[in-house]
Amino acid sequence: MKPFRFRISSVDFDKLHRHLFPGDGDEHGAVLLAGISESSRETRFLVRQVLLAKDGVDYVPGSRGYRMLTADFVAKASHMAAKERLCYFAVHCHGGRDSVSFSDTDLASHQRGYPALLDITCGGPVGALVFAENAVAGEIWTRSGTRPLDNMTVVGLNLLELFPAPLRQVAALDVMFHRQSLIFGEVGQQRLAKAKVGIIGLGGVGSLVNEVLARVGVGEIVAVDPEKLESSNRSRVVGSRRWDSQDWLVNSKWPALKQIGEWLAKPKVEVARRVAREANHAVRYQAIRGDIVDRETALKMADVDYLFLCADTMQSRLVFNALVHQYLIPGVQIGSKVMVDDGGTVGDVFSVSRLILPFSGGGCLLCNQLIDAGKLQDEAISEDERKRQAYVKDVKAPSVITLNAVGAAQGVNDFLVGFQGMFQTSAQPGYRQHFARERHWAKVGLTHHANCMHCGIHASSAFGKGDRASLPCR
Repeated sequence: MKPFRFRISSVDFDKLHRHLFPGDGDEHGAVLLAGISESSRETRFLVRQVLLAKDGVDYVPGSRGYRMLTADFVAKASHMAAKERLCYFAVHCHGGRDSVSFSDTDLASHQRGYPALLDITCGGPVGALVFAENAVAGEIWTRSGTRPLDNMTVVGLNLLELFPAPLRQVAALDVMFHRQSLIFGEVGQQRLAKAKVGIIGLGGVGSLVNEVLARVGVGEIVAVDPEKLESSNRSRVVGSRRWDSQDWLVNSKWPALKQIGEWLAKPKVEVARRVAREANHAVRYQAIRGDIVDRETALKMADVDYLFLCADTMQSRLVFNALVHQYLIPGVQIGSKVMVDDGGTVGDVFSVSRLILPFSGGGCLLCNQLIDAGKLQDEAISEDERKRQAYVKDVKAPSVITLNAVGAAQGVNDFLVGFQGMFQTSAQPGYRQHFARERHWAKVGLTHHANCMHCGIHASSAFGKGDRASLPCR
């Protein structure tokens, strides 16, 4: 059976944890409203809202157990879940630290109440979670039966995983990873081996990210790119070969040979798969020649653990931003830019790594005006329509592999340090830009709009709704 897992933003988890463990050693309660994401890999519940039960008002002495949520509080929360097509989960805490489980009284209360809650919430799922300070257990009720919760991931600068009890010792590691396991530990290296990471775009930046992820031991990579390799790509796409771009045919003066060369040229995702498997024979690789703007392709990224955006279109930014916040997947957008005026004078030269964390108020790409509505509209127009409307064809932007490498290194470092929970408390979220000509790293301040369709928490936003909201795809 595929596992049942929870994902919650660090902001919401901190709010919940402070409420459950204020230091009085007593029991406290809450309700979580969550979206859901179903894939062949697992079922994820995505916490969208935390409803804290006020002691003595919403959480009172129980008639059959120690304490309980009042009928009025349950009714309001379950009605909200039904109205917004969310899942309802009651929460309380027990003593202890690293292990936790339900009491017999807890399980009996689930039997009495959850069949009715399934009906009230239009099929749920519904359930309950019980927390210790560093552990969580859960029981999930569906129309087809009950299942235990496997684990919860807290998504923030540091990714934290909570389980019902401590995990068993991991198996011996491949000697290939010995040196880096001295940093991450054997458990950390095993986490990388179980990780599933998505890459959108396999050009200059994406090819670097792809090889590095394979070499550090990421277990599964899902890569998406619609294009074939061209001669002009090879100076930036790591691991590419002349044979991949069929230069001798593509550059022929004979149109028929040129056409054959373009047909025989390798897709970028196939080059990336070869490079990744040469770097790490154990990597599981999904090479998708497609466009992230297509819904079927985008949904293949909905169950990854981390997401890299290495494409430079506004449409890819929009879909990436939606995936991060709708499915609670941390991600980073990486790129580089060289400013050149009409006279050919070079201006700013910079690399950028934008860490995007899924929580309300986090400052997404949309809030920070990094998704241009006008360019979105231009990209949505077909090539024939562009010609009819006299659109100027895009000029290829200047680029060099070293600029891409700076952004890629920062982005993958953020992934590795955060995924292993190694960021220090002084670390700050946000965007970083490196200006090559000034040898200067700059931090970019973030803004947030409460009415944002991606990271806002209002009823019509997609934050945390998972499959129960639509992605901005075609």
